Amino acid sequence: MGKVMMPHDHKHVLANYHQVTEKEVKMAIEAAVKAGKEWENTEWTIRASILLKAADLISIKYRSVMNAATMLGQSKNAYQAEIDSACETIDFLRYNAYFASNIYSEQPKSGFNQLNRMEYRALEGFVFSVSPFNFTAIASNLNMAPVLMGNTTVWKPATTSILSNYYLMKIFQEAGLPDGVVNFIPGSGSLIGGIALQDKNLGGIHFTGSNSTFNSLWKSISENLPNYKSYPRIVGETGGKDFVFVHPSAKPLEVAVGIIRGAFEYQGQKCSAASRGYVPKSLWTEIKKYLIEMCTEIKIGDVKDFKNFVNAVIDENSYDSIMEYIEFAKNSSVAKIIAGGKGNKSKGYFIEPTIIETTDPRFKTMEEEIFGPVMTIYVYDDIDLDKTLDLCDTTSPYALTGAVFSTDRVAVGNICNRLRYAAGNFYINDKPTGAMVGFQPFGGARGSGTNDKAGGNLNLLRWTSPRTIKETFAPATDYKYPFMSE
Repeated sequence: MGKVMMPHDHKHVLANYHQVTEKEVKMAIEAAVKAGKEWENTEWTIRASILLKAADLISIKYRSVMNAATMLGQSKNAYQAEIDSACETIDFLRYNAYFASNIYSEQPKSGFNQLNRMEYRALEGFVFSVSPFNFTAIASNLNMAPVLMGNTTVWKPATTSILSNYYLMKIFQEAGLPDGVVNFIPGSGSLIGGIALQDKNLGGIHFTGSNSTFNSLWKSISENLPNYKSYPRIVGETGGKDFVFVHPSAKPLEVAVGIIRGAFEYQGQKCSAASRGYVPKSLWTEIKKYLIEMCTEIKIGDVKDFKNFVNAVIDENSYDSIMEYIEFAKNSSVAKIIAGGKGNKSKGYFIEPTIIETTDPRFKTMEEEIFGPVMTIYVYDDIDLDKTLDLCDTTSPYALTGAVFSTDRVAVGNICNRLRYAAGNFYINDKPTGAMVGFQPFGGARGSGTNDKAGGNLNLLRWTSPRTIKETFAPATDYKYPFMSE
């Protein structure tokens, strides 16, 4: 039996849930495989109609429920919950139906005496969906994107987002999703993954989570390749060490607001959250003043108080890990904390928005993903702009999001080109968070994942196994070429 606790009041039990055993995992896989054939053969418009009904249920009937579950279970304030568990979840469901219509309409040319067509088959086997705690919308999309394209899923939700994910599952069912198409199995990741990855019917993995977990999944798949019917599709978004690069022409107030929002919304627990910045010496004094003022004003506490901009980090392990980074900075001779730096977990897992200033561009908190409200700033000499761009590009193994602030449009273009592979989502004069479905398809490369762009048609294509079909109207009746005739 597992418990769902409020991160901002960790003695408050929201729910109890049963954790699956080996028996239930195998039952889920069997159910997914069994349901697969009928679901794949269901008209795509019917599959889409279920997604669209789920979107309507969330937008009206269950909007408050989804937002409340996300607020209480994942410690998101009202604004962050609304843009996630309501708006983005709805957008994924509706936009994907539109993207699917475009995909199915893409057909090859037909020539004289022939008809050609493309059949977008589902993958042969089930999709193993592994969802994170930080976005309810991601949990929905990791399942419903493959489902829309005719696949079935075995869903391992994060244990720290069980409540909102449970309500999602109930909504999918109410929308008309047949039994066995999505199989919700909370429990131990090692147990569930160990069984799922060894099954011959594994068709793919749809994953969002840590880099280390994704690497482990990929390694397990490679070790089991001879056992599978087909090579599994591996689609994953892992994490980031997302940057804000400031050009000397930038406006200090805009930079400061971009850093504060980019780094500290939802306690920095977004894969896209800003966590390292490069600021020219000519602007640092003014930007620093704004940053300290804003951090001083930020209110921290329970999500039920709508004045609180920052709430709790997700659990004790996360709290302890983040505080270790902060203590490391406190004890370093090349770094100093200019704002925040304190934490308290007596009632909830609260950490102050923390800004570190370092003289070492490869300082630990400039390189490693922290996944918390910690931002590190490296101040560079204006004359070293080019050198600092190289540092930005090479310091981190990740390449998810990044932002540049500048009023010099030529400089923006040059920086955009120089940092072409440093971020899969690049922002100009904006924070590096807040990608919108259909507007900024999301994903990064390098250590940040396979860059399959959730929120666009590219991700949906990964859940298809196309078959080309050619029909000849008047087949040949002689093996000889025309010029061979007597």
